[in-house]
Amino acid sequence: MSEHIRTLRHGHILQIEVARPKKRNALTWEMARALNAAYTELSEDPELRCGVVHAVGDHFTGGLDLMDVAPRLSGVNSIEGLRDVLLEEGQVDAFGLLGPPCKKPVIVAVQGRCFTWGIELSLAAEICIAAEDTLFQQNEVSRGIFPFGGASFRMPARFGWGNAMRYLLTGEAFDAQEAKRLGLVQEVVPTGQQLERALELAAHIAQQAPLAIEVVLRTARTGRDQGEQAGVAEGAESMQAIMSSEDAKEGVMSLMEKRPAVFKGR
Repeated sequence: MSEHIRTLRHGHILQIEVARPKKRNALTWEMARALNAAYTELSEDPELRCGVVHAVGDHFTGGLDLMDVAPRLSGVNSIEGLRDVLLEEGQVDAFGLLGPPCKKPVIVAVQGRCFTWGIELSLAAEICIAAEDTLFQQNEVSRGIFPFGGASFRMPARFGWGNAMRYLLTGEAFDAQEAKRLGLVQEVVPTGQQLERALELAAHIAQQAPLAIEVVLRTARTGRDQGEQAGVAEGAESMQAIMSSEDAKEGVMSLMEKRPAVFKGR
């Protein structure tokens, strides 16, 4: 992908690695675009069923590399302008804001400092596994800017208004247990075990029926963004194709034969 964003395949799992540890994995413009490319690979490759994002070193990220990113954004005054800066045409947006969302589930494994864009990437993902030493901070207001990766509206939706404003408006840090209480983190594990646990969960997801997983994601997102009835309608449109799929038949046969199902995504 790039010098600082690398991918590795484990069967049906795409491991996406952030690797700029000497700069605490501060996100550059080039890294953001490479993340989009990795998410696009995950989304479009039929052999891939789940993604795991993690970072090399003691910290997931210290935040944005403002010296690199700020000049590129200083002239942006519209969503179209932001899209032109950050996203190539046809790509998936890793943050799920400017382009189509990833069709496959993503698990983020974090440790050490997980600041700004690290929180926003976790909010955009399906699951976040945090090492017990993780410290979260959405501190853009302390730098004279604001969160433009989704935190300003996703945190209130996930945390509740008061909980979100407590951290968005002060820029103060919170630990892994508080992140779990707020719903940002689903599991807290001993430091050093976060990637192993994320890959373990990804392997379990990858064993499930991929067509069904995609419909679950699509209907959940539609219901969240457009309301329950829109989610029902989205599911109804997929009903016939799913119920008549080879995977649905395999699910029934594996139950009757008392064996693990082997799904092919057909």
